[in-house]
Amino acid sequence: MLLKPRHPLAEGQASVVNGMDFSGAAIRMDARTEQPSVSEEAYSRMRSDILGGELLPGMKLKLDALRERYDVSVNTLRETLSRLAADGLVEAEGQRGFAVMPASLADLIDITETRRLLECHAAQLSVERADLEWESRLVAAYHKLSKAEELVVQDADRHADLLETYNRQFHIALISGCNSRWLLHFHGLMYDQSLRYRMLAFRVKDFPRDQSRREHKQILDAALARGVETLVTVLGTHITKGAEMYAEHEAAAQGRGKVKRKTKRQVGD
Repeated sequence: MLLKPRHPLAEGQASVVNGMDFSGAAIRMDARTEQPSVSEEAYSRMRSDILGGELLPGMKLKLDALRERYDVSVNTLRETLSRLAADGLVEAEGQRGFAVMPASLADLIDITETRRLLECHAAQLSVERADLEWESRLVAAYHKLSKAEELVVQDADRHADLLETYNRQFHIALISGCNSRWLLHFHGLMYDQSLRYRMLAFRVKDFPRDQSRREHKQILDAALARGVETLVTVLGTHITKGAEMYAEHEAAAQGRGKVKRKTKRQVGD
Protein backbone atom coordinates (compact mmCIF):
# COMPACT_ATOMS: atom_id res chain seq x y z
CA MET A 1 0.00 0.00 0.00
CA LEU A 2 1.29 3.43 -0.88
CA LEU A 3 2.03 5.92 1.84
CA LYS A 4 0.12 9.17 1.63
CA PRO A 5 2.66 11.94 0.95
CA ARG A 6 2.96 14.59 3.62
CA HIS A 7 3.14 18.29 3.00
CA PRO A 8 6.62 19.04 1.65
CA LEU A 9 9.27 20.29 4.03
CA ALA A 10 10.65 22.40 1.25
CA GLU A 11 7.44 24.43 0.97
CA GLY A 12 8.20 28.05 1.68
CA GLN A 13 11.88 27.42 2.23
CA ALA A 14 13.17 29.50 -0.66
CA SER A 15 15.90 31.89 0.36
CA VAL A 16 16.82 34.78 -1.90
CA VAL A 17 19.89 36.96 -1.56
CA ASN A 18 20.35 39.83 -3.97
CA GLY A 19 17.74 38.29 -6.25
CA MET A 20 19.41 34.86 -6.44
CA ASP A 21 18.18 31.62 -4.87
CA PHE A 22 20.97 29.75 -3.09
CA SER A 23 19.02 27.44 -0.81
CA GLY A 24 18.60 24.64 -3.32
CA ALA A 25 15.07 24.19 -1.96
CA ALA A 26 13.01 26.70 -3.89
CA ILE A 27 10.26 25.83 -6.31
CA ARG A 28 10.97 27.70 -9.51
CA MET A 29 7.80 29.30 -10.74
CA ASP A 30 6.45 29.58 -14.24
CA ALA A 31 6.79 33.20 -15.35
CA ARG A 32 3.34 33.37 -16.95
CA THR A 33 1.10 31.55 -14.50
CA GLU A 34 3.19 31.88 -11.32
CA GLN A 35 2.25 28.28 -10.59
CA PRO A 36 4.76 25.43 -10.27
CA SER A 37 4.99 23.22 -13.34
CA VAL A 38 4.10 19.54 -13.05
CA SER A 39 7.77 18.53 -13.11
CA GLU A 40 8.73 21.16 -10.53
CA GLU A 41 5.94 20.05 -8.22
CA ALA A 42 6.96 16.40 -8.56
CA TYR A 43 10.59 17.31 -7.88
CA SER A 44 9.65 19.36 -4.81
CA ARG A 45 7.37 16.68 -3.38
CA MET A 46 9.77 13.78 -3.91
CA ARG A 47 12.69 15.81 -2.64
CA SER A 48 10.73 16.70 0.50
CA ASP A 49 9.78 13.06 1.05
CA ILE A 50 13.45 12.06 0.88
CA LEU A 51 14.62 14.86 3.17
CA GLY A 52 11.77 14.19 5.59
CA GLY A 53 12.45 10.47 5.77
CA GLU A 54 9.20 9.38 4.10
CA LEU A 55 11.34 7.68 1.44
CA LEU A 56 13.97 5.87 3.45
CA PRO A 57 17.67 5.45 2.57
CA GLY A 58 18.26 2.59 0.15
CA MET A 59 14.58 2.39 -0.84
CA LYS A 60 14.04 1.23 -4.41
CA LEU A 61 12.16 3.82 -6.45
CA LYS A 62 9.95 1.87 -8.81
CA LEU A 63 8.42 3.94 -11.59
CA ASP A 64 4.97 2.35 -11.43
CA ALA A 65 4.65 2.96 -7.71
CA LEU A 66 6.03 6.47 -8.02
CA ARG A 67 3.62 7.28 -10.84
CA GLU A 68 0.69 6.34 -8.62
CA ARG A 69 2.10 8.13 -5.57
CA TYR A 70 2.87 11.43 -7.31
CA ASP A 71 0.31 11.25 -10.14
CA VAL A 72 2.76 12.17 -12.92
CA SER A 73 4.01 10.58 -16.13
CA VAL A 74 6.98 8.24 -16.42
CA ASN A 75 8.89 10.88 -18.40
CA THR A 76 8.35 13.41 -15.61
CA LEU A 77 9.53 10.87 -13.07
CA ARG A 78 12.70 10.14 -15.02
CA GLU A 79 13.46 13.85 -15.21
CA THR A 80 12.75 14.24 -11.49
CA LEU A 81 14.93 11.29 -10.53
CA SER A 82 17.79 12.59 -12.67
CA ARG A 83 17.60 15.96 -10.91
CA LEU A 84 17.54 14.31 -7.50
CA ALA A 85 20.55 12.21 -8.49
CA ALA A 86 22.39 15.44 -9.36
CA ASP A 87 21.45 16.71 -5.86
CA GLY A 88 23.00 13.60 -4.32
CA LEU A 89 19.66 12.40 -2.90
CA VAL A 90 19.05 9.55 -5.36
CA GLU A 91 21.44 7.08 -6.97
CA ALA A 92 21.11 5.39 -10.35
CA GLU A 93 21.55 1.62 -10.25
CA GLY A 94 22.34 1.04 -13.90
CA GLN A 95 19.62 -1.01 -15.58
CA ARG A 96 17.94 -1.64 -12.23
CA GLY A 97 16.55 1.88 -11.93
CA PHE A 98 16.91 4.30 -9.03
CA ALA A 99 17.09 4.16 -5.24
CA VAL A 100 17.19 6.69 -2.43
CA MET A 101 20.80 7.41 -1.56
CA PRO A 102 21.89 5.03 1.23
CA ALA A 103 22.80 6.45 4.63
CA SER A 104 25.85 5.65 6.71
CA LEU A 105 27.66 7.13 9.66
CA ALA A 106 30.81 7.65 7.57
CA ASP A 107 28.79 9.60 5.02
CA LEU A 108 27.22 11.76 7.72
CA ILE A 109 30.61 12.56 9.26
CA ASP A 110 31.86 13.66 5.83
CA ILE A 111 28.75 15.78 5.21
CA THR A 112 28.86 17.35 8.67
CA GLU A 113 32.52 18.30 8.44
CA THR A 114 32.02 19.76 4.97
CA ARG A 115 29.00 21.78 6.08
CA ARG A 116 30.83 22.97 9.20
CA LEU A 117 33.79 24.19 7.16
CA LEU A 118 31.59 25.94 4.60
CA GLU A 119 29.14 27.53 7.02
CA CYS A 120 31.69 28.67 9.59
CA HIS A 121 33.87 30.21 6.87
CA ALA A 122 30.89 31.91 5.22
CA ALA A 123 29.67 33.20 8.61
CA GLN A 124 33.10 34.64 9.35
CA LEU A 125 33.18 36.40 5.98
CA SER A 126 29.67 37.74 6.58
CA VAL A 127 30.71 39.24 9.90
CA GLU A 128 33.86 40.74 8.44
CA ARG A 129 31.84 42.27 5.59
CA ALA A 130 28.80 43.09 7.71
CA ASP A 131 26.52 45.94 6.76
CA LEU A 132 23.07 47.09 7.86
CA GLU A 133 21.28 44.98 5.23
CA TRP A 134 22.96 41.78 6.39
CA GLU A 135 22.28 42.60 10.03
CA SER A 136 18.61 43.35 9.27
CA ARG A 137 18.20 40.03 7.44
CA LEU A 138 19.75 38.13 10.33
CA VAL A 139 17.65 39.80 13.01
CA ALA A 140 14.45 39.32 11.01
CA ALA A 141 15.25 35.65 10.39
CA TYR A 142 16.00 35.08 14.07
CA HIS A 143 12.73 36.74 15.09
CA LYS A 144 10.72 34.32 12.94
CA LEU A 145 12.78 31.36 14.14
CA SER A 146 12.33 32.24 17.81
CA LYS A 147 8.55 32.56 17.34
CA ALA A 148 8.45 29.19 15.59
CA GLU A 149 10.42 27.66 18.46
CA GLU A 150 7.79 28.94 20.87
CA LEU A 151 4.99 27.48 18.75
CA VAL A 152 6.69 24.08 18.61
CA VAL A 153 6.74 23.93 22.40
CA GLN A 154 2.94 24.27 22.31
CA ASP A 155 2.30 21.81 19.46
CA ALA A 156 5.33 20.07 17.95
CA ASP A 157 3.46 18.05 15.32
CA ARG A 158 1.59 21.04 13.96
CA HIS A 159 4.53 23.46 13.76
CA ALA A 160 7.53 21.20 13.03
CA ASP A 161 7.64 22.08 9.32
CA LEU A 162 7.40 25.80 10.10
CA LEU A 163 10.32 25.48 12.49
CA GLU A 164 12.47 23.80 9.85
CA THR A 165 11.57 26.50 7.32
CA TYR A 166 12.66 29.30 9.63
CA ASN A 167 15.69 27.38 10.87
CA ARG A 168 16.92 27.13 7.30
CA GLN A 169 16.24 30.82 6.70
CA PHE A 170 18.20 31.79 9.82
CA HIS A 171 21.27 29.81 8.80
CA ILE A 172 21.13 31.23 5.28
CA ALA A 173 20.70 34.78 6.59
CA LEU A 174 23.74 34.28 8.80
CA ILE A 175 26.01 33.51 5.84
CA SER A 176 24.25 35.70 3.27
CA GLY A 177 26.82 38.47 3.60
CA CYS A 178 29.78 36.36 2.49
CA ASN A 179 29.30 37.53 -1.12
CA SER A 180 30.32 34.15 -2.52
CA ARG A 181 27.89 32.50 -4.90
CA TRP A 182 29.71 29.18 -4.70
CA LEU A 183 29.95 29.10 -0.93
CA LEU A 184 26.20 29.66 -0.71
CA HIS A 185 25.47 27.07 -3.38
CA PHE A 186 27.54 24.28 -1.85
CA HIS A 187 26.34 25.14 1.63
CA GLY A 188 22.76 24.63 0.41
CA LEU A 189 23.64 21.16 -0.82
CA MET A 190 25.29 20.20 2.46
CA TYR A 191 22.45 21.66 4.51
CA ASP A 192 19.97 19.42 2.68
CA GLN A 193 22.17 16.37 3.13
CA SER A 194 22.51 16.99 6.86
CA LEU A 195 18.76 17.65 7.13
CA ARG A 196 18.05 14.18 5.78
CA TYR A 197 20.07 12.56 8.55
CA ARG A 198 18.59 14.85 11.17
CA MET A 199 15.06 13.89 10.16
CA LEU A 200 15.98 10.20 10.28
CA ALA A 201 17.26 10.65 13.83
CA PHE A 202 14.09 12.50 14.87
CA ARG A 203 12.01 9.45 14.00
CA VAL A 204 13.37 7.68 17.09
CA LYS A 205 14.87 10.44 19.27
CA ASP A 206 13.44 13.64 20.68
CA PHE A 207 14.85 16.90 19.38
CA PRO A 208 16.99 18.82 21.97
CA ARG A 209 14.90 21.98 21.55
CA ASP A 210 16.12 23.91 24.58
CA GLN A 211 19.74 23.42 23.63
CA SER A 212 19.04 24.43 20.05
CA ARG A 213 17.19 27.60 21.14
CA ARG A 214 20.11 28.62 23.34
CA GLU A 215 22.59 28.04 20.54
CA HIS A 216 20.55 30.09 18.06
CA LYS A 217 20.53 33.02 20.47
CA GLN A 218 24.26 32.66 21.09
CA ILE A 219 24.90 32.59 17.34
CA LEU A 220 22.84 35.74 16.85
CA ASP A 221 24.52 37.60 19.74
CA ALA A 222 28.02 36.65 18.59
CA ALA A 223 27.29 37.69 15.01
CA LEU A 224 25.82 41.06 15.99
CA ALA A 225 28.73 41.69 18.38
CA ARG A 226 31.15 40.80 15.55
CA GLY A 227 32.65 38.12 17.78
CA VAL A 228 34.03 35.85 15.09
CA GLU A 229 35.84 33.45 17.41
CA THR A 230 32.79 32.88 19.61
CA LEU A 231 30.51 32.63 16.58
CA VAL A 232 32.62 29.97 14.87
CA THR A 233 32.87 27.93 18.08
CA VAL A 234 29.15 27.96 18.86
CA LEU A 235 28.13 27.46 15.24
CA GLY A 236 30.50 24.51 14.82
CA THR A 237 29.07 22.82 17.91
CA HIS A 238 25.54 23.53 16.72
CA ILE A 239 26.19 21.88 13.35
CA THR A 240 27.93 18.77 14.70
CA LYS A 241 25.08 18.10 17.13
CA GLY A 242 23.01 16.58 14.32
CA ALA A 243 25.74 14.07 13.52
CA GLU A 244 25.90 13.00 17.14
CA MET A 245 22.14 12.44 17.17
CA TYR A 246 22.25 10.26 14.08
CA ALA A 247 25.18 8.28 15.47
CA GLU A 248 23.03 7.41 18.48
CA HIS A 249 20.14 6.51 16.18
CA GLU A 250 22.40 4.28 14.07
CA ALA A 251 23.80 2.48 17.09
CA ALA A 252 20.33 1.91 18.53
CA ALA A 253 18.96 0.67 15.20
CA GLN A 254 21.83 -1.75 14.70
CA GLY A 255 21.29 -3.03 18.21
CA ARG A 256 17.68 -3.83 17.28
CA GLY A 257 18.79 -5.45 14.00
CA LYS A 258 16.46 -3.27 11.91
CA VAL A 259 18.80 -1.26 9.73
CA LYS A 260 19.13 -3.82 6.94
CA ARG A 261 15.40 -4.45 6.69
CA LYS A 262 14.58 -0.74 6.57
CA THR A 263 17.03 0.06 3.80
CA LYS A 264 15.56 -2.65 1.59
CA ARG A 265 12.00 -1.39 1.81
CA GLN A 266 10.49 -0.40 -1.53
CA VAL A 267 7.96 2.21 -2.55
CA GLY A 268 4.65 0.41 -2.83
CA ASP A 269 5.46 -2.36 -0.33
